[in-house]
Amino acid sequence: MSKTDNSAPFSYDGLDRVIHEKARLGLLTSLIAHPKGLAFADLKQLCGLTDGNLSRHLQVLQEAGLVEVTKGYEGNRPHTTCRLTKIGRRRFLDYLAVLERLVRDAAHAAGKEHVHLPHLGAVPSRA
Repeated sequence: MSKTDNSAPFSYDGLDRVIHEKARLGLLTSLIAHPKGLAFADLKQLCGLTDGNLSRHLQVLQEAGLVEVTKGYEGNRPHTTCRLTKIGRRRFLDYLAVLERLVRDAAHAAGKEHVHLPHLGAVPSRA
């Protein structure tokens, strides 16, 4: 089924399974807000993850080409920095567009004229 196929308007094919996971959503949201990247410890704190969970989710995102992980040293201490790749930024923004469509469709199905999304503003319903 192609993305232009209207026979399944609620299939939401753009909900990328790599991204559509709570911890990875938090990681990508944190990273999109910090284009120069974030330290591993900062990501861990922002997303409320353990070292092991963060490492595993970063590995999945890195294997998908969404995140770049750079290991180095600051002084004598190991330092890991994570940042979105260009492809990662594009795929995440595409994913968010599908999510916005899903919210509009759900609001339309519920009979509401518009939905107020706290950070995205009002999203008009589909006519």
